[in-house]
Amino acid sequence: MNSSIDLSVNLAGMPMDNPIVPASGTFGFGKEFSEFYDINILGSFSFKGTTRDSRFGNPTPRIAECESGMINAVGLQNPGIEAIIAHELPAMKAYFHKPVVANISGFSLEEYVYCCERIDEQEQVGIIEVNVSCPNVKHGGMSFGTSPEAAAEVTRAVKAVTTKPVFIKLTPNVTDIVSIAKACEEAGADGICLINTLLGMRIDLKRRRPVIANVMGGFSGPAVFPVAVRMVHQVSKVCNIPIMGCGGVSTAADVIEMMMAGATAVQVGSANLKNPYACKEIIENLPIEMERLGITKLSDIIGIV
Repeated sequence: MNSSIDLSVNLAGMPMDNPIVPASGTFGFGKEFSEFYDINILGSFSFKGTTRDSRFGNPTPRIAECESGMINAVGLQNPGIEAIIAHELPAMKAYFHKPVVANISGFSLEEYVYCCERIDEQEQVGIIEVNVSCPNVKHGGMSFGTSPEAAAEVTRAVKAVTTKPVFIKLTPNVTDIVSIAKACEEAGADGICLINTLLGMRIDLKRRRPVIANVMGGFSGPAVFPVAVRMVHQVSKVCNIPIMGCGGVSTAADVIEMMMAGATAVQVGSANLKNPYACKEIIENLPIEMERLGITKLSDIIGIV
């Protein structure tokens, strides 16, 4: 590898050796992947979406294969915030020695505030990623992330009880992503994560019923990559806070494209489920791809398009 090639980035004050971050829900708490390779080569990783109470998740089947991706409706299965603080984070110290991204989900404003305040106290957490794609149970199940006002309200409430950088992870299932991202920035967000899954559905032709027990689920994989690149580019042009790009990333070239569109760090999601070495291979291939394109410093290309 060319020693002059620099993969490092700075994400809202958190220095990273490279921009690669396995996305929440595709990497667990890192333990299973640490048995395949030393996951300390990662820039960071976003651990499993965390709620106040433990959740069993949705009924099965939860996964549907698609031509160029997958649909999942796992339903935020997790042991709850107190169990994660008591067990998962201490165990993580043995195999991951960098700050992690804590993905927090909630079904009410109070739940977001409680979980973010608790996770903010944990030394291993470098960034808090707030998933506003959950249905607001107090307001008819509409996602917090589908209106600028609701997304801003969550952002303000969480920022009031935290000291660490807060990134708001937005749903792409909206007509105007820019106004929602801008509302989050104005409410104090330190960064934006784009995009969460698109809403999809498959039908079992023989059984004449939906493949997934939940009927619909989150569609991810290579097919959503152009949508993610477009949204990252749009938001980067109007917001002055960093973006974590996410959605269909599976190669080093995808990472560079996402960064050119405006992302400072890049999350890799469903590719991890298909190939446990996906992130390792991307990190190894980045210098080769950079050399091919005449890029010596990865941070130089952020938002150049």
